[in-house]
Amino acid sequence: MLRRLAAHYRAAYSGIPREAWLLCLGLLVNRAGTMVLPFLALYLTRHLGLSIAAAGGIVSLYGLGALPAAFFSGWLSDRIGPVRVLVLSLLTSGTGYLVLGQLRATVPVAIAVFLTSFCAESFRPAAYAAVAGRATPELRTRALALIRLANNLGLSIGPVLGGVLAVRHYELLFVADALTSWLAALVIVVTTRGADHVTTTASGTPSSGEPLWRDGPLLALLATFAVICIVFCQCWSTLPLHLRTVCGFSEDTIGLLLAINTTCIALFEMALVAALESRNRLRVAALGAALVCIGFGVLALGHSIVVAIIAMLVAVVGEMLCLPMTNSVVAGRAPSGRTGQYLGAYSFAFSIALIVGPALGTAVLQRWGSTVLWLTIGACGVPTSLALLALAGRFQEQRRPVMAASRG
Repeated sequence: MLRRLAAHYRAAYSGIPREAWLLCLGLLVNRAGTMVLPFLALYLTRHLGLSIAAAGGIVSLYGLGALPAAFFSGWLSDRIGPVRVLVLSLLTSGTGYLVLGQLRATVPVAIAVFLTSFCAESFRPAAYAAVAGRATPELRTRALALIRLANNLGLSIGPVLGGVLAVRHYELLFVADALTSWLAALVIVVTTRGADHVTTTASGTPSSGEPLWRDGPLLALLATFAVICIVFCQCWSTLPLHLRTVCGFSEDTIGLLLAINTTCIALFEMALVAALESRNRLRVAALGAALVCIGFGVLALGHSIVVAIIAMLVAVVGEMLCLPMTNSVVAGRAPSGRTGQYLGAYSFAFSIALIVGPALGTAVLQRWGSTVLWLTIGACGVPTSLALLALAGRFQEQRRPVMAASRG
């Protein structure tokens, strides 16, 4: 039994290009230092004295900064190469975190959150484009899941260490986030030197074709994905507030609870993706979306540590079923030479959720309380799952052909 399980794990990781592994090593270093965002709402309320609603508004500015970053990063990755965009993102975001930790007034903090987000979130579409451009269509889902593996393995460390540092002094979070961003940039430069390239057509410029905003099924998928991500974004806004103010858990305990999600993904997601990659990806994602919402809904059942653990476990199973499949579908939808643009649009949908999620969640939490918030989120599983099931037959699992440019 153990031998068969070990063989399945080896098969799940086999065939992924070396360059993808090296890129994900840099991502792992970066995410291991992710400490500011999970505790930003708590920092703003407990350290700077802002109200819950005001803190939610500032956290939403992080999503607002990610909006232009998504398209800019995708566009720039198709032109100068995604690895160069990754390094630029890491260098500038590290500086942004360091500056943010020194600010105290509300307006400068809000501006710094926006600018730091633009720099930090430029990383996401570039990372997906870099790895997707180095994997064959057959390996794309697992290669993109490798990004999530590195991301969540790092996030298994970051929130836990961040919780320990926050108990001592919140400013240490910003210093640690900055240093690991710069270290990740160094790792990527050293390990991938000379490996960057631009995904282009034979003419040397990104291929032309039908604009992605005319792709109705894609837009419907991105809209559904944004709703799902609004639920995910509660992990960085209302969930820590609920666990601290309603359940009474300390910051280090909250960090350990958040690490349940990331640890499970690091241990099990790649093997799960390998076992399910032959299935219809959006049908698998539909089940995942339902479980994510149900997991958060479980929080309405009580305030004990057991309830919190069950909620995190149910939600993480849903996340492992949903997110790797949706990002693979979007990457496979992109015409040749435009992968960065399509994955930029995918990141744009996530950025919309970063804006709406914290502001909406904290407003509901402050006005109606946590029970109403979690029950409402649990109910969101029905429409999101039905939408993904309806879209399942609209997507082909291969890359879209390049459309000829129209002539006027």
